[in-house]
Amino acid sequence: MGWKRLERWRGALRAWFPERHLYVRSGGEIRTFVLTPSRQMMLAGTVAAVMVWTGIATAALALHGVVKSDSEKELARSQARYERWIADREARLDSAVAQLSNANGAVDALADNMLKRHAALTMMLGQFQGEPGAAQDLAPVQMAAAPGQPMETIRAVRIDEDRLIAQAETYAKTRADRLRLALKLAGLDPAGFERSGDGSLGGPLIEAKDPRALAAILDVDEDYARRIQRAVLDLNTAKNLGGAVQTLPLAKPAANVERASGFGVRVDPFEHGPAFHSGLDFSGPMLTPIIATAPGIVSFTGVRQGYGNTVEIDHGKGLKTRYAHLANIGVAVGQRVALGQRIAAMGNTGRSTGPHLHYEVWFNGRAQNPDRFLKAGSYVQQTQ
Repeated sequence: MGWKRLERWRGALRAWFPERHLYVRSGGEIRTFVLTPSRQMMLAGTVAAVMVWTGIATAALALHGVVKSDSEKELARSQARYERWIADREARLDSAVAQLSNANGAVDALADNMLKRHAALTMMLGQFQGEPGAAQDLAPVQMAAAPGQPMETIRAVRIDEDRLIAQAETYAKTRADRLRLALKLAGLDPAGFERSGDGSLGGPLIEAKDPRALAAILDVDEDYARRIQRAVLDLNTAKNLGGAVQTLPLAKPAANVERASGFGVRVDPFEHGPAFHSGLDFSGPMLTPIIATAPGIVSFTGVRQGYGNTVEIDHGKGLKTRYAHLANIGVAVGQRVALGQRIAAMGNTGRSTGPHLHYEVWFNGRAQNPDRFLKAGSYVQQTQ
């Protein structure tokens, strides 16, 4: 079957390419060229190959032109897109520069406001400069606007005001804790001494519960006023406790004396049996100066049974002190006395076995152990 088909193909090729003779006459001579079927097929193949190559080249050239055209169009579109993007960024930059120029005034205003805040904080904390240790802990840095550098001013003020408030909080807590401990050592409840009577924040007449009023007077925002207020309230608590401690009889009633007898049950020197001793006895030379152990008002001078010559001082808040067996008295009833002021001289009057001072501390009508107040006073001196 395949052989017959091959024969038919050969027959068709012989029909298409029969043997041909070409006669060429040149110079009176005639030359004969024989084109065999195989040569004709080779020539036809060559021509066909040339035509195919020409077609492919032409098609490739045309396709290249089309692709090139598309690439050029895409490139043009990309270039236009980038040009629009650049133009948009330039417009935004111009807008930002314009806004920054307009904002320069606002930044300067903010720097001025920050300086006002710092001045307000300095003023509020300045009320506590007289408290022990406050001069160092609450000392502000002097602030001034940096010409042409408002952001530097803002940064410097922010750093210093954060430092001041943080130190105010630490100082208030540390001092308040120490003073509370001193009151507890004296046997007193610190809660009764933590608040002042007027409820105001230091100098300005502002109710502590109203930060809006404080913000208005100090010309600062309400949040910052509230922050200042909290710090000042904490400092007020420490200040009130410090003031209370200053009114307590924490000092020793005489210098260069020795303790002779303590508070509580002891053997009575006259009856020679157990008896309650309501104070401390200090022995010393005759006429040794006796001093007030806290500021107050003299509420009694004269002779009390068993006590001999006696001075009593009212220190307020239910506290009183009594000084007995005195040789003489140097104050009068109603007289205001200061801490450490001389009020009498040591003697041997009343129920006494020799020159000495009998010293008592009373709170709300009950005798207290004076030794607790002396220990509290020693602790306060150590923590100043």
